Amino acid sequence: MFYNKYNYSLYYYMQYLNNYAVNIKKGVGSMEEKSTKEKSGLATAALVLGIIGICLSFIPILNNVSFVLGILAVIFAVISLAKKKSKGKAIASLILGVLSVVITLSLQSSWSESLDEASKDLDNLSGNNTEEILEKYVDVTLGDLSITEDEYGLTETSMNVTVKNKADETKSFSIQVEAVDSEGKRIDDDYVYANSLSAGQSQDFEIFNYIEDSKLDSMRNATFNIVEVTMN
Repeated sequence: MFYNKYNYSLYYYMQYLNNYAVNIKKGVGSMEEKSTKEKSGLATAALVLGIIGICLSFIPILNNVSFVLGILAVIFAVISLAKKKSKGKAIASLILGVLSVVITLSLQSSWSESLDEASKDLDNLSGNNTEEILEKYVDVTLGDLSITEDEYGLTETSMNVTVKNKADETKSFSIQVEAVDSEGKRIDDDYVYANSLSAGQSQDFEIFNYIEDSKLDSMRNATFNIVEVTMN
């Protein structure tokens, strides 16, 4: 009787140990499966970020977001590779992330240079770069103002202006010349339009061909200045 009770007790105890071992095994397996999913999820997230980053990297303004997504994709991919899970996804994510960053930086640099060039062209057309144009691209020589009377008593006026293109390509220039009195007050002004001057080419122009009679005396003692130069 005692022997049978002992056997039953031992049987139940062995069953208990067996169930306990099975539960432990299931728990460990569940933890490993959860860890694997987490690691695989990290690689998947990196891949998604890399794909979105590549797509946005070609779009102005939005590629600022692409840069951030590319950085995150690289970070997640490196972590996934370090944990040695989803290696294929991680490598693809790493490549996409790096490309997102490189493309974004390259295109932003290119666009920035284009905008700077466009802004400079606008300044050249608006006259805001007069000093730079005179220094680098064109020589303007102002002659003396000539005031004479013909045989019929009509007054003839003119000033010779020589324009030389110093650039290494064909350029057109618009030049405003003013006449001011001793107090700096403008008496009159005129324009020179030098169209399509080849590199190194010069051309003579005449301005102030018509001056009002009331301004003739003032113009004889005027000082002549280049006010504005535009170029295209």
